Amino acid sequence: MQTFSTIAFDLDGTLAESKSAITEEMSGLLCSLLGHHNVAVVSGGSLQQFQKQLLGHLACQNPEVLRNLYLFPTNGSALYVYKDNIWTPIYQELLTDAEKSKILSAWDKALSESGVALPTPSYGPVAEDRGTQITFSACGQEAPISAKEVWDPDQKKRMAIREVMLPLLPGFAVSFGGMTSVDVTRAGIDKAYAMEKIMNYLHIEKDVIMFVGDKLDPGGNDFAARRSGVTCIPVANASDTAKLIRKIISEG
Repeated sequence: MQTFSTIAFDLDGTLAESKSAITEEMSGLLCSLLGHHNVAVVSGGSLQQFQKQLLGHLACQNPEVLRNLYLFPTNGSALYVYKDNIWTPIYQELLTDAEKSKILSAWDKALSESGVALPTPSYGPVAEDRGTQITFSACGQEAPISAKEVWDPDQKKRMAIREVMLPLLPGFAVSFGGMTSVDVTRAGIDKAYAMEKIMNYLHIEKDVIMFVGDKLDPGGNDFAARRSGVTCIPVANASDTAKLIRKIISEG
């Protein structure tokens, strides 16, 4: 295997199940990997979601290795690094109140005009303000995987919603996250953007970065990473990712 100094991961479906915590095994593997590589995690989730799924379960015996961990919440619209024992933002592409209002209005109109009905019951709020991104989770922010799996497995409902939203939101990107989410950020912010940011921040070239994701096919929410030119490795689930990390560690 080619030598990579930096391994970047998607979160949901790659390091953990959707909105679930990483396993104890994954924690151990990531801590070992951090001892020898830079690790970046890029996801549509907020920093709070990173805390819930990743950081709160990452039990590294040597906390110094966290300096090698780079967090890109909300599809790369922010970067956090570990400095002085806290997660510190390097940049944040924060949306203005006017932009947020415009996004919310576009969502309401899209539901009305697309004819797509949200499932009931709803498991918590559908819209979530993540500062740099507005995320709409059709089943609610706290929906169980069983509910999310059946609502839009072929993405046709979200495609219909996006078709209405895009003309209403010039200058914005409307993408799909997880199983049921629609993420809205400023245009140009995606996982390719995050890869460019990590290259610039670490002063490295694309050929030393590997990106690992479960949705790297066209239309998948990891596909944008391919545009950056980094090596992309598809996985089916977190178990696949664990096998890959073990291989990387064993090969030094």
